[in-house]
Amino acid sequence: MSITDTAAVVDGTATPEPKSAPVATAQRIETLDILRGFAVLGILCVNAAAFAWPGMMDTSSATVPFSMEGANRVAVWVVDVFFHNKCRTLFSMLFGVSIFLVGGERVDKARGALLRRRLFFLAIFGLIHGLALWFGDILLLYAWSGLFMMLARSWSPRRLMWVGAVLVLAFSLLNLGGQVAGAIFQPFDNDPAKFAEAVAKGQAATLATVEVVRGSWAGAMFENLKMWAFVQGMSIAIFVFPTVGLMMLGLGLFKSGYLAGRSSSWTYGRVLILGLAITAAFAVSQWLVLDPSPATPVLLATNTSLDELAPFVTLAWVGLLILMTRHGLGAITRRLAPVGRMAFTNYLTQTLIMTTLFYMPWGPLLYGKVEPAGLWAIVGAIWLLQLIWSPLWLSRFEMGPLEWLWRCLTYGRWVSLLKA
Repeated sequence: MSITDTAAVVDGTATPEPKSAPVATAQRIETLDILRGFAVLGILCVNAAAFAWPGMMDTSSATVPFSMEGANRVAVWVVDVFFHNKCRTLFSMLFGVSIFLVGGERVDKARGALLRRRLFFLAIFGLIHGLALWFGDILLLYAWSGLFMMLARSWSPRRLMWVGAVLVLAFSLLNLGGQVAGAIFQPFDNDPAKFAEAVAKGQAATLATVEVVRGSWAGAMFENLKMWAFVQGMSIAIFVFPTVGLMMLGLGLFKSGYLAGRSSSWTYGRVLILGLAITAAFAVSQWLVLDPSPATPVLLATNTSLDELAPFVTLAWVGLLILMTRHGLGAITRRLAPVGRMAFTNYLTQTLIMTTLFYMPWGPLLYGKVEPAGLWAIVGAIWLLQLIWSPLWLSRFEMGPLEWLWRCLTYGRWVSLLKA
């Protein structure tokens, strides 16, 4: 998943320059960089299982080819409760902010043209990323969604939040309705023999895909292509408009001050309390769902309903990070800012590292070998690397290497990379 950088901004509002140019370091909004850094690190632990195992495998079911007890169950539970859907939501919200900061108001034709070029090259990056490396690319979805979002970037905060909320709610109700319909028309069979047979078939299918991917690079790329086509088809058919809704919510919350870090501590505190309550309820529900036995339709519907409240949990994370920055823990949260300034580079670097480890022919071919608990060791190591190399790189250069390439393509000219 990707997040774009900010455009020229002063005191939280976009400020057009005499000539179209990238934002200067001193003009960046630190809060957005901190949030972006948190999101790009958090999304890695969500994506890790899809790098390491077949993309269609559902780690919340009993069909995985490893035990879902002990450390594995805890590892999956932590990802599902604290990061899954929360970081994707934050990515989408921040992308909505960047649409405005790059493109400005709709009356600004020059910056609008710049924004369209930026989205075009984002789509090119997304195609290369998805087809040549990993099917889980989200850049192409963001390029599609950005074309709709750019039409609404001059709306008022109130209008953005109302329309965005309706789009997100409609998708949530559709998803929940699918769960309820599945429970009604395909009731769970508690026959132990039938359940064991279903588990065996699911595990066999997963292991067969693992053998294909490990067998050759061509096999790995063919499986990647099949999953890419499925994911992109779902994105176009289903996910574009809820993603646009999240982008609208993000821009509305930025214009109103919440994502810009300008709301009161009391506001952030109340949202944090609400997010903690939702998280506590979902934590209990998700632990029960991960039990390797047939879950009841009521439990699955309840779990899905709580999961659809992920945007509130995302905003609670935002509130927590901003409150920490304000009240004595800024030394910790500001370490995320360099990671956020290089979010595009760090996101694609995560893919390069993970694909090398799991299924590229020049790597150790760990595909299908590392269980969820073991994946956390790899995720933690990459987090540490990116927390180290991001500030080191930015001590010499104005931006990350892929941010630089993207900007050169967008502006159609050479952009300075070295610090002045």
